[in-house]
Formats: sequence, C-alpha cells, structure tokens
Amino acid sequence: MTVDTDDNNLILLINECFRNTLRRLIRIVPVLDHITFLEREQKERIINKARNDCNQTAVDLLIDTIVAGPRQPGWSREFVDALLFAGCTYAAQIVGMEKLPSPSLEAENDCCVKLIEIMGPSLLAMKTTDVCETCYQSNLITELDRQNILAETTNNGPMAGARLLLHRIVLRPPGWFSDFLEVLNKTEHADLVAELTGTKPVAPDVCVAPKVCLTLRPYQLTVAQPALQGANSIVCLPTGSGKTCVAVYVAKEHLDRRRQQGAPGKTVVIVNKVVLVEQHFIEFGKYLKENYRLEQVSGDSPNRQAFANTLTGHDIIICTAQILLNALLDTEDGISLSDITLLVVDECHHTHKGDVYQQIMVHYLGHKMANMKRKKMGKDVMLLPQILGLTASPGVGKAKNREKAQKHIIKICANLDASVLMTAPLGEHSQDRQKDIIMAERRTQDPFGDVIRHVMQSIQEHAQLKPSVETGTQRYEQWVVEEEKHAAKDGNQRRRACAEYLRQYNEALILSNTIRMCDAYHLLSSFYHQERRKKEGIAQTDTDNFLFKLFDDSQRRLEDFSKQPEYENNVLSELRTVILKKFSGPDEEVRGIIFTETRLSAQALHSWIQENSKFADMEVRSSYLIGAGDQSAVKPMTASEQRDAIRKFNSGEVNLLIATTVAEEGLDIQKCNIVIRYCLVTSEIAMIQARGRGRADGSSYIVIGVEGSGVAERERLNEWKENLMQRAIQGVQQMDEATYKDKVMGDQLEALMEKKLRQRKSDERVRRLLPPSAVKFRCRGCEVVACEGTDIEVIEDAHHVNLTEDFRSKFNINANSSYGDGEMTAHCEAEKYMSCKKCGEFWGPEMCHRLLECPCLSIRGFVVMQGDRRETLESWTDLPVQFPEFNYCAHASEFVGDETEDI
Repeated sequence: MTVDTDDNNLILLINECFRNTLRRLIRIVPVLDHITFLEREQKERIINKARNDCNQTAVDLLIDTIVAGPRQPGWSREFVDALLFAGCTYAAQIVGMEKLPSPSLEAENDCCVKLIEIMGPSLLAMKTTDVCETCYQSNLITELDRQNILAETTNNGPMAGARLLLHRIVLRPPGWFSDFLEVLNKTEHADLVAELTGTKPVAPDVCVAPKVCLTLRPYQLTVAQPALQGANSIVCLPTGSGKTCVAVYVAKEHLDRRRQQGAPGKTVVIVNKVVLVEQHFIEFGKYLKENYRLEQVSGDSPNRQAFANTLTGHDIIICTAQILLNALLDTEDGISLSDITLLVVDECHHTHKGDVYQQIMVHYLGHKMANMKRKKMGKDVMLLPQILGLTASPGVGKAKNREKAQKHIIKICANLDASVLMTAPLGEHSQDRQKDIIMAERRTQDPFGDVIRHVMQSIQEHAQLKPSVETGTQRYEQWVVEEEKHAAKDGNQRRRACAEYLRQYNEALILSNTIRMCDAYHLLSSFYHQERRKKEGIAQTDTDNFLFKLFDDSQRRLEDFSKQPEYENNVLSELRTVILKKFSGPDEEVRGIIFTETRLSAQALHSWIQENSKFADMEVRSSYLIGAGDQSAVKPMTASEQRDAIRKFNSGEVNLLIATTVAEEGLDIQKCNIVIRYCLVTSEIAMIQARGRGRADGSSYIVIGVEGSGVAERERLNEWKENLMQRAIQGVQQMDEATYKDKVMGDQLEALMEKKLRQRKSDERVRRLLPPSAVKFRCRGCEVVACEGTDIEVIEDAHHVNLTEDFRSKFNINANSSYGDGEMTAHCEAEKYMSCKKCGEFWGPEMCHRLLECPCLSIRGFVVMQGDRRETLESWTDLPVQFPEFNYCAHASEFVGDETEDI
C-alpha cells in the first residue's frame, strides 16, 4: 500500500468514521502547541474558534483544515505525537490507526463517559490529591495532567481539581473505567465505587443521620455554651487552641437543630484574607462534608454565580468578608441578613474603625434597631442571624490603662452584638512557648551606609530639603513621601525628582542595615537602570544629570563595599546562628516562619538563604509569602501564588517561610515550631498572632533586632499590653449585666450615628460632584498637559481610560520587562504600560477591553488641575468628578471603520 493510500485512509478515518469521537477527545489548545505542519494563520483561526465558540467546533475546524490540505510529509506522525503530548491518548490511538475500537467497545466506552457525567456531582467529593496521585501511578493520567490537577486543587479547591481530573480520565482509551474503579478502591472511596457500579441503592427520600466525629475539649465546650444555646457571643482563646473546632461544632449543632425544627439552616463563615478561605473550607469539610453541603467563595473563585444562588444551594459558605458585604449591598442579585441563620466572624478583633467586618455588622445593627421599633409597634420583625465571633486577641487599642482597655473591648463586643465574651483556662492543653529576645551589636564601621548617607545629603542640599528625622528609618520614608506629594502639587520638579530618589536610597539603607549590602546595591542599580530606560530618547534635565552622576560617581565604591563581608551587619549573623542552631537541633522535623517588615526584605532574606551553602547542608528549604496588593514597589503575589507557598510549607516541601504580616493571622500549620520576628515589632495583637503561628508543642518564639533600634523595648511594651488586655477582659466579664448592656447599646448607637454621618458626607459629596470639564491632568513628572477631564471615560466603575488621538500622541507604549519573569515592578503587572513622551513618567497600564486596547490612567501619574488649584491624589475615588460610562459601541465602530461594509 502506498503512502498516498495510507494518507487517504487516515483522512477517511478521522473525517468520517471517528470525527464525533475525536471532537470529544481532543483538547485543541495543547495539541496545537505541538503541531508545526499548519500555518500560523491556520492555527490562530482554530484557537479563535475555541475561544469564541467551543472546543468541539475548534476540533471540527482542525479536521476540516487537515482534510482540505495541502499536507506536509510526516504530518500524521506529528499529529499523533501532538495528541500524546497533550494527554489525548485515546485520540492518538485512533489517529495512529492502532487497535481501533470495535463499535461495541466504542458504545460501551460512551456509556462509561456518560456515567461519569451523571455521577459528576457525587464524584467531586473525592479526596482529589490522593486520587490524582494514584491515577498517575496507574498511568491513567500523564505527568502534565497530574501537575495541572494539583495546581487547580491548590488554586481553586479540591472540587475544581476533581472536576479537571474527571475531564482527563475520560480521554483515555477504553478500559480506563475499571482502572478508575480500582483507584477509587485504593483511595478508600468504596461508597463512590458502589454508586458507579450500581451495588449501592440510593434512596434520596431517606434522611441519613449525621455522623460527625468531633469531640470538644472541656475548655472548648465551656466557651461554646452560649453559642450552643443560640446567643451571640465572642470566643477568645489563644492561637492554636482550637477556635475553629468550636466554630465547626457550633455550626453542626446549629444546622442539626434547624433540621429538627424543619427549617433550613444557612451558616456563613467570613474570613479576612482570600488565602484563608480554602483552609477554613478544608477544616470544616473534615468533619461536615459527609452530611452538609459546603462551598467556598473568594474573589478568584471559579464559582461566579450570584452569592444568593450559592447560599440557596448549600448549608455552609466560607467566604471573604468583602464577598458577603457586596452581596448584602447588591440590590439586584444580593441577599438579606435574614437569609443567614448563623454568621461566624473569624479574627473578629478587626470589627472596628470602618473595617469591612464593621460595615457588615453596622448593617446588622441597623436591622436590630429597626426590629426594636417594629416590636413596639406590634409589627413583624426581620429575622437576624446568630453571631459567633472568634479571636485570640481583641487588643487594647491605644489604651494605657485598664478602664480604656475595657472600653476598647466593649466596643468590639457591641459591634458584634455579643451578649458575652467567653474565655477559659486551657489546663493541660496550654502550650508553653520558649521566648527569646536577641539584640545584635551595632556595627562599628559602615562604609557602604556612609556612602549612601553622603549621596542622600547631596541630594537634600540640591533640592533644599531639610529632614527632621533620621535617615534609614520608616519615619524618613513617610517624610520623603509627603515631600514628593507637596513638590508635585507645587510643580517643583527638581524637589519632586529628588524626593523619589531619596526614597530609594532610604530603602537601600534600611535593607543594608537589616539584610545584606549586596541586596541594597542591587536595589539601587536596578532602580537606576529603570530610570535610564525611562529617559531613553528624552531630553534630560539638569536634575536628571545630577542624580545620574551622583550614582555613577559612587557606584564603584558601593559595589566594592558590598562585597566585603567584614562590613556586614551583625543582626543577619544572629539570624544565621539561630537558623543553623534550630535546624541542627534534636527536633526530628523543623518548620519555621520568619516575619519581616517589607516585601523587599522578605525576598532578600529568601535569596540570602538560597545562596548560602551552609543552609543547604542543613536542608533548609525556604520560600517567601508576601501580600497581594499593589501598593509596593515589589511585584505582589497573586492569591494562587500565596496558596501555593502555604501548601508547600504545610507539606514540608518548604520548611522555612519568610513572610510579611500577611501570614500573621489564620495560618494553621500544626508542625510549625519556630517563629522569628526579624527586626519587626508592631502591636500587641500582631505579637500574639505571630507567636501563635508556632503550633507544635515546645515551639520557639524569637525576636531579633539591633541594639538601640527600640525593638526590645517595643516587645516588652507589647507584653505589658497583653497583660493589660487580659485584665481588661476579666473586667468586662465581671461587669453586672445591666451595666454591660447599657455600654453596649451606647456603642451600637454611636456606630449607627457614625454610619449616618458618613452617609450624609457621601451624599453631600455626590451633590457637589464636578463635571469632567472642570478638571484637566498634567504629567506629574514634567507638567505637560496630558488630557482634559472630558476625554476620560470609565469602564465598570473602576478603570479610567482615554482613547482620544490627542492623548495617544503624548505617551509611549513600553513592554513591561517584569511581566512574567518574577522581577520587581514599580507600578503594574500589565504586559504594556504608558509613559510620558517628554519625561518618561509612568501614566498607567494599557488594558484590553473586549478586544479594544484602552490606555488606563493611573491617577498617581498626574497632577489634577481644577482652575489654579493643584492636587496629587492616591485614588480616583478621591476625585469628586462624575466621568461618563465607557461607550464601547462608539469606539468599536470607529475602530472597525469602513471594514463594516465588507463584513
């Protein structure tokens, strides 16, 4: 048989015999990644078809393209290989014309696929990670499939991972079903096997009694009593003592009681960080998933349906507080507090000062007061949820005595409408943590820092700036940030530019004092490299030349000093000693967290550990965990990256986590036995929370700082505040009921008054909104007029864009060198960004909205002009102007232009 005959047979096979099967089996995007016999334009058309229609229609287009030809020699072998690389093994078997299935076998396989689809909801409850690993060992999925499934599980939860696993399993050649049943048996899913094989009768009308294996310790049962009796309460227990277990038990009893009463129970658990949503979901699911419907919802959750629908279909929802607040305020697809029967507020000490927790609870208090009026009038009242608050440390606020500390704690109780604040001695379950405060001697010589301070002095003189605070401190940074704002507002570009550079030098000085000189040098050299790139092709000012020359003149000395270890700071040596001592100690497994002040220092410490062979010899495996916001010059972590770092630390793949304050609350790593606060002391709440990350028995809590820095003194002050907090809690608990209720009511009325006053101010602001024509925008870096307010439109009430040709003529589009490579980025994570043609100032990212490229303005890049009045703003919400909604049709029509006649 000739090659042409083989080719024709294959075309007949894929085009007529197995087209429908291949439509289901081929994953178009990964397959196209490994195909070279198609032209680039052909592949792009197929990918666009997948994006705009669906995967199956894209497979149809792929087959049609192959059938239409021309076909290069060897295309069939390459096609088979591409299918194999993409994990489409059954499709590869068909295209390779190897062991073609009989019609009866094909029909049987279709039945198995259909069964998986029908049983999908039940199968999503599987132990996804265990099933995934066993499937990989049984050759049911590829290594790439395994990685993708585990990543999906980490990022979006076990149900999302299970869904992807099922999608991959059904792409296997016939025979996979029996292997999959064996995997389920091995991973202790006999109930799922019984349902898939029909050996377990399902009686949907039979009410199965809950089988929850959860026993509370005596002190846990004590603090849970008011909540078990239906009262609003706050549970205050030390970190690691099982507050979540109390919440699980209360939720279970609450839902069971509602079932017995014939009324549905809806428990909502709110947390303050996205990364904690999945952790709480797992903790609750450990005990409750067999008998209750749980769901997790966060900002990056794949569950995009309205919160009301999610609440309707589940018994327990774990979500961020912002998600719940948005649902309560949504007048179209939102919910009412009466839809919730139990609200669990984790880390409830945040319920103050306008925090999102307080906004939720003020919403609750408003309904409570309205109910009181309805009762007096003999009208029906609105049902409100029971409240359970959890905290380890309500704190004392700014109190310096017991009376004011009690007032602070009562305010938190009032905001949560708590009738009681519960504590209990842990007895034999109390954890004894070893605490050490280590202060390093100040280095006697600091030539690297001396050079930086000399440069800063020169810049201050050039700009005529006279700081009243010491360089190398956070207070200096606050001062110089304000100076930059004032200079931009006044149009003093020399002072503004100098202030920006002083901030970088101050950051380098802090880094040199706490981490390494080479990290500080790298920060400065990277900053200057970015600044020179911004100024390419742009006329430089005298100040630009002065600032560049200063660094050029000092660069060699800075680089030389950064390589001389005898000038390194002593505090880093103390940290090195502590880490090596702990990891070489008698403990079989060591797992620790180092808390540091900035994202930059977290990354620098991680690099220091990675580059030090001594740590590698002691099997120290580090990673870092930083925040997800964009307020720093360091590229933030996404929620997915944060969860991945936590997962690795939890599993032991990473045994030393370097974190900013983002990790102080909520992380529950039972094997963590070392907590180090490195040159960082803040509040008594932060101290208690950070210390509590050490969950293992006999864990160590160590504070490391520099003599004279105030670290030791502030730590002692926090210890005193912690003692004051305990005495204040006792004072609140000993109050007579009438006094307590009176104080709580007063604070609640004050909270509602504050809300009303804020609303009045907001309404007044709306009434005083300016028209867009009242403002215009000048470049913050050079004073050039960038655009008028009338040129700006708003996309989705968030993104301020300008698509006028005049505006486009005033900026350059730059590729973001940090995009995707993990390097630092000072302004954005977009692939492209705008910079002023005259001075290179960052103006904002270029975003893509429904295939339109839209320049998106960052208000920080401009000075806002209102007549002769000049303002520098941090957020668009600070600008009292009502901009029009983005007119997509008008801009799209203009873009399409005359081509519409040809469509």
